[in-house]
Amino acid sequence: MPLTTLGFDADDTLWHNETVFHLTEERFAQLLAAYADKDHLKERLLAAERRNLRHYGYGIKGFVLSMIETALEVTEGKAPGAVISEILEAGRDMMTHPVEPLPHVAGTLTALKDDYRLVLITKGDLFDQERKVAESGLADCFDAIEIVSEKSAETYKTLFSRHGTGPEEALMTGNSVKSDILPALEAGSIGVHVPYAITWGLEQAEAPSAHDRFHRLDHIGKLPELLTRLGQNGMWS
Repeated sequence: MPLTTLGFDADDTLWHNETVFHLTEERFAQLLAAYADKDHLKERLLAAERRNLRHYGYGIKGFVLSMIETALEVTEGKAPGAVISEILEAGRDMMTHPVEPLPHVAGTLTALKDDYRLVLITKGDLFDQERKVAESGLADCFDAIEIVSEKSAETYKTLFSRHGTGPEEALMTGNSVKSDILPALEAGSIGVHVPYAITWGLEQAEAPSAHDRFHRLDHIGKLPELLTRLGQNGMWS
C-alpha cells in the first residue's frame, strides 16, 4: 500500500510542553514544603490527576484544579488563601508560556509537506491547544489540525480516513507510546516513537519493540530518512 498520510502529535513532539508542567510542579512543591515532602506531594498530585481525567480531561486547567485539590488534601482543608492564589497564578503563567518548537521540526515538516498529507493530532484543552498551534508558527505546514479529547485506535481510524486514505496508509509520529504509538498500531498504521526528555506519569507505557510497524528515532529530523528507507525496503509502493 502507498503511504499517503503522516500524523504528528503536538506537545513534546513538535514543541516543548512537559518541561513547563515539571517546572510548575517544582513551584507547587515549594509552596507546600511545610506540609508534605516533595516525593509524597508528587504522588498525591499524580493520583489526583488520574482521578480527575474523566472530569476535566487533559491540559493545564485540569492540572491546576488537581493541584488545588492536592493542596487541600495535604493541609486537611487548611491551605492558606495565599497558596491557592499562587497556584492559580502558576496556571496563568503556564497558559501564556512561550511556545518553543523542538529542533529539526520546522525543517522536517517543510521537507515532507509536498509529498504527504500532514495531519496534526493533539489532545487537551481546546483553547490552549489552539493557542499553541497558532504561536508555534507551524500551522501552515498541516493539511488538517485535529484537537481530540482522547487518542484511541478509533480516533486514528476516523482521522486517517477523514484526512487521508485510511489508517493502513498512514504513519503516526509522537513522543507518547501510550497515546501516539500503541493505538495507532492497533488501527493499522505505522508508529514512530520520538522520545522526549520527560514523560508524564500517566503517559508511560512499554514500547512494542517487536512490532514490525514500530520504529524509534532519536529526533524528528531523522523521519525523512526513515521514510526513504522504508520505501526502499518495499514497505509500501
